[in-house]
Amino acid sequence: MNKAFTKENDDGCDLDDNDCQMPPIPTGWKNYITPNGVAALRQELKDLVMNERPKIVEVVHWAASNGDRSENGDYHYGKKLLRQIDRRIRFLTKRLSIAVVTDPSIHFGKKQIFFGATVTYVDDQDIERTIKIRGIDEANSSAGEVSWISPIARTLLKAHEGDVLQLVMPDRVSEVEVIKVCYPSSQADENT
Repeated sequence: MNKAFTKENDDGCDLDDNDCQMPPIPTGWKNYITPNGVAALRQELKDLVMNERPKIVEVVHWAASNGDRSENGDYHYGKKLLRQIDRRIRFLTKRLSIAVVTDPSIHFGKKQIFFGATVTYVDDQDIERTIKIRGIDEANSSAGEVSWISPIARTLLKAHEGDVLQLVMPDRVSEVEVIKVCYPSSQADENT
């Protein structure tokens, strides 16, 4: 079907579903990502192309061979899954094609905050937090990772240990003080 007749945006995401979980990259910005992050996206893409998609194609083929497709739940569900997988493949392919791989270990020993840093800061309510600044396609908030385009990361970038910064939030302005900045010593240490 022609793209003009589908409800997808330019990232290949269906506007009715939330299949593409990654936020869009702001216009004119780069898609920075760590080597581990790009490896994870490549592995996901490989798994979709080599394993998941062929399994669903086989199910759809089997369901189609059963005859009448109008009331064939397996066929319709399989086709829906196939569309979701294809959207995700397009999305990952596009994101990987514009990825700028940046190794945070090149900053090992520095006390200035760049992409890939692990930063400990304290806010104006004396709450200490530690975050890792990652790419938008790899940041996992439950693991204490934030996207480099998030408000806190954009506030912290290029600051040094000991700097007091103004974090602008929707409802107020908060002061944050950078306590500690560290980087992995090598790519093998990045997940620690």
